[in-house]
Amino acid sequence: MSAENEKLQKVLARAGLGSRREMERAISDGRVQVNGELATLGDRVDKTARIVFDGRPLKSDTGSKRPRVLLYNKPEGEICSRKDPEGRRSVFDRLPRLSGERWICVGRLDYNTTGLLLFTTDGDLANKLMHPSTTIEREYLCRVMGNASEHNLQALVDGVQLDDGVARFTDIVDGGGEGINHWYYVVIMEGRNREVRRLWESQGLQVNRLKRVRYGNVFIPSKVKVGMWTELPEREVDDVYVMAGLTPPEQSPAEAKPGRRSRR
Repeated sequence: MSAENEKLQKVLARAGLGSRREMERAISDGRVQVNGELATLGDRVDKTARIVFDGRPLKSDTGSKRPRVLLYNKPEGEICSRKDPEGRRSVFDRLPRLSGERWICVGRLDYNTTGLLLFTTDGDLANKLMHPSTTIEREYLCRVMGNASEHNLQALVDGVQLDDGVARFTDIVDGGGEGINHWYYVVIMEGRNREVRRLWESQGLQVNRLKRVRYGNVFIPSKVKVGMWTELPEREVDDVYVMAGLTPPEQSPAEAKPGRRSRR
């Protein structure tokens, strides 16, 4: 077997068509052809293979492209789905367009939650970053309405029982504030639905502003304003792979270029 042969689902995932598990289901469902034949699980392909996914040919150079990672500073009022029956704006609307690939969102933020979102063209990377076994810190800045006692804060660190299991903040730092609203920086290790808000609600407190400021070792640069994105340079993309426990992809022939920014 040639050393250049790779599992078909890995090639499809790296092309940004979905996670490796999603690609395995697509192959089982008969949505993939290789060299004119229906693909089966276990198939391996090389760079010369003609791959068709959902009736559309996969560009021959897609597998050799270096994966890309974007950082987006999400504003309020955007959903993390590609389409919405209610016609609300999507985070994907502002991202640069791709040919033969697609952006995959690493996790989600609520409609009214702002801050750091990562996108990548590598389905394997996205899946690994979101998997519960990959313990990556997510840091949020939240404005809490109500008076949080020391007992409340200790309970949130010790862990509280939510509908989907025990959850906790691994760290809470006082961010100041006066009156009924107070700011806190909090860190969680998972990405459950509305987890930060539900944790505070378990103590009878309400979050009225929430922003994700860090994902692992990735922070929002001050130059990336709300509604803007920046593309991570190759060295920072490598850091994201290491954070996910994966081997960084091979360097492109050209030297790493500075991240690009746009309001689109």
